[in-house]
Amino acid sequence: MGTRLIEFQIAAAPPPRLDKALARDVPAEENLSRTRLTRLISEGAVTVDGAVIKDPKAKISEDAQIGITVAEAEDSHIGPEDIPLEVVYEDDDLIVINKPAGMVVHPAPGSPNGTLVNALLHHCGEDLSGVGGVKRPGIVHRIDKETSGLLVVAKSDAAHHGLAAQFEAHSVERYYRAICYGVPDANDPRLRGIKGVSFEPGNIMRLTTQLARHKTDRQKQAVLFHGGRHAVTRARIVEVFGSPGSLSLVECWLETGRTHQIRVHMAHAGHGLVGDPVYGGKRKLAARAFTPEAIEAVRAFPRQALHAAVLGFEHPVSGEMLRFEAPLPQDMSTLLENLRKPLK
Repeated sequence: MGTRLIEFQIAAAPPPRLDKALARDVPAEENLSRTRLTRLISEGAVTVDGAVIKDPKAKISEDAQIGITVAEAEDSHIGPEDIPLEVVYEDDDLIVINKPAGMVVHPAPGSPNGTLVNALLHHCGEDLSGVGGVKRPGIVHRIDKETSGLLVVAKSDAAHHGLAAQFEAHSVERYYRAICYGVPDANDPRLRGIKGVSFEPGNIMRLTTQLARHKTDRQKQAVLFHGGRHAVTRARIVEVFGSPGSLSLVECWLETGRTHQIRVHMAHAGHGLVGDPVYGGKRKLAARAFTPEAIEAVRAFPRQALHAAVLGFEHPVSGEMLRFEAPLPQDMSTLLENLRKPLK
């Protein structure tokens, strides 16, 4: 694998530490995050006025001549595949995709190809400047295979670092649309008795629990109140269907982003998602509440009725605030049309 030398001078009034000064002054087109620069310093790849410096905290002065030896980004072991993508936004640093239901985000033993990463490697090609020294898309968050909607992916090391920091700080705006059984209403006395469920002004249901992998079913997440990882979901009613409130369209938003979070939280509250094979279950709908077509549409819905509708974040390089919306996919729109049909 080849290497290249990046050379530049430290500008006026530098930060006192070498790693911070490099992060400020390294040419932007190199797309090197502070994390990557710190690693390069520790590996002995950075010289200051010709001398190798391995301490990220070393003092640095104005006009110091910097040399950074960087390995050329190597090709990913994952192969590119020509799979159509719905690109919502793209620039040199990141790409926002409206992922269809049925697509896995990242290759895994059960899904070695046909994934979003395979598709992005083909779509982006040479535009990937390298994340962590490898020409690959930087996955900073995921949505389940059978969940549709918006996903942001980094194309550069700097963007990957900046986006990951926002997800870790829970500052990313993420709203989902879901079709669930029942109505999560503050007037329902049953909900008042469920641990972890509370209500905020505006009839917003707040679910606060710990989540961890299920002890016996490793494919599932389980609600806990000790151990696990802190998880907070909010949900509000958008539309109610059937009488007396057999189903509802809800808007959910995440304060944290854990695996299966909305699905397991809504099921914990007794409002599992339509079509969810893991948490939702199949519930019988009253014939007097819906048309036969609507009942069949719910019964046959092939996936969890969950869509990542809104994604908002600060651009990790330019600092611009970005916000994207994706309309409901056809399968969820058709299901809602069926649910709205009046009984004859």
